Amino acid sequence: MKQLGLSIPLFIKKPKVTRRQKFLEEMEQVISWAEWTNRIAPHYPVAGLGRKPFALEAMLRIHLMQQWFGYSDPGMEEALHDVPMLREFAGLDAGEDAMPDETTILKFRHLLEKHHLAQSLFAETTAQLAQQGLLLRQGTIVDATLIAAPPSTKNRQRKRDGEMSSTKKGNNYYFGLKAHIGVDADSGLVHSLKLPRPKWPMAT
Repeated sequence: MKQLGLSIPLFIKKPKVTRRQKFLEEMEQVISWAEWTNRIAPHYPVAGLGRKPFALEAMLRIHLMQQWFGYSDPGMEEALHDVPMLREFAGLDAGEDAMPDETTILKFRHLLEKHHLAQSLFAETTAQLAQQGLLLRQGTIVDATLIAAPPSTKNRQRKRDGEMSSTKKGNNYYFGLKAHIGVDADSGLVHSLKLPRPKWPMAT
């Protein structure tokens, strides 16, 4: 075995900047966080007698990461526990803060959809990326991504997610929905998203 030099403990390897980290750093600068949170704030629950809601900007950041990286609600919850980079982007500290669970993440997504904010925020993100030269439309790859949901009714509501249904991918059936995602072939960034119409009535 090769003997280690005395300088080894003093050497700290510089971590590699991954594509995901670089992308999040770019999004940090591109997105108008204050403007977006101000638009969502009138619809977001305020602290009362019950459990204090998570910070609005943290939930917005989590929602966007879920769309960018293709996480399901349970997958996003686990990723916040497993990946420090994602917690840092959301502004959460694993040592001090509780992590939003999959139900909290689901409810935030439903809130955006109910008030017609999800599509407008996504469209604005795409426009901002293109304006900053981060989205190069030299070709598009369309992929049907499965967003899975828990099929069990053993929860507080005693029912499944009404937005989801049985769907087929390949030769297997799953409970969830298919999101048809348009990805720029050169940059790998998502520029369009098409979801099935929700089965519950939208607010007017």
